[in-house]
Amino acid sequence: MGFFDKFFSKDKEEDLNKGLEKTKSNIFGQIAKAVAGKTKVDEAFLDELEGILISADVGIDTTVKIIDRLEARVAKEKYFNTEELNNILKTEIVNILEENNTVDIEDFVFDEIHRPFVLLVVGVNGVGKTTTIGKLANQYKKRGKRVLLGAADTFRAAAVDQLQIWAERNECGFFSKGMHTDPAAVAYEAVQKAINEDYHIVIIDTAGRLHTKKHLMEELTKIKNSIDKKMPGAPHEVMLVLDATTGQNAIEQATHFTAATDVTALALTKLDGSAKGGVVLGISDKFKVPIKYIGVGEGIDHLQVFNRKAFIDSLFN
Repeated sequence: MGFFDKFFSKDKEEDLNKGLEKTKSNIFGQIAKAVAGKTKVDEAFLDELEGILISADVGIDTTVKIIDRLEARVAKEKYFNTEELNNILKTEIVNILEENNTVDIEDFVFDEIHRPFVLLVVGVNGVGKTTTIGKLANQYKKRGKRVLLGAADTFRAAAVDQLQIWAERNECGFFSKGMHTDPAAVAYEAVQKAINEDYHIVIIDTAGRLHTKKHLMEELTKIKNSIDKKMPGAPHEVMLVLDATTGQNAIEQATHFTAATDVTALALTKLDGSAKGGVVLGISDKFKVPIKYIGVGEGIDHLQVFNRKAFIDSLFN
């Protein structure tokens, strides 16, 4: 078993199913209508399917890939009924996730090689970045890990206070130099504290850097370099948090952040509030960056480790 509790617990399965309800209704309700009464895959159906996937923010390139593969499969296997079509779609979507480095929970274990493990969290304001950090800290604490939260978002009003509240709620360590201080210095000293006090993991919050402001992206690079100076090879993970409800805008944000820094993991929040959960597929396919976490509700336990099998099974259920 991996770092987290077994993913397919009944509660987590129910949370995932509930969180994907809007997306399932949007995609598969429309597919069912498109398939009704048809006996073969024709150009009209493929055009309709393409529109359905794009409307769910799967993305044009990924949609074209799915359509092309579907055509090839149908030519060989002489489709047709609704169940067979769903099975073909399911197989191809699983293949896309497998091709793009997104692993199942069974393959994900906490990295004990690096101590402390340094996790740098980035993303624009409003995506749920600080809340995601708090929920992550909660999960690590439950498994006996010593967690330190570093408040390197020194620009946004109340950002430091918000992170401190999460630290107190989770009974984990907290480091801050207050507002309007150098974020790189905060990150450097947070890592120093984690080393000195033998923490398992230090999670560093950063400002919601607007990708349209070049100097803010440069500041992100400065933070990374500062961490590496204190602990060579760190940060060990740079996680980009994206809001699933923003659809194609999330892909745009990912484009800029992956260009500015070495993003190694993605967290997609607010899937429960979106009918466009297909953005999960588009982002995975476009950036080849593993999706590690998804948010399927507001509760502290509603941040789940992403499991492609459970995700696809729920989507097609």
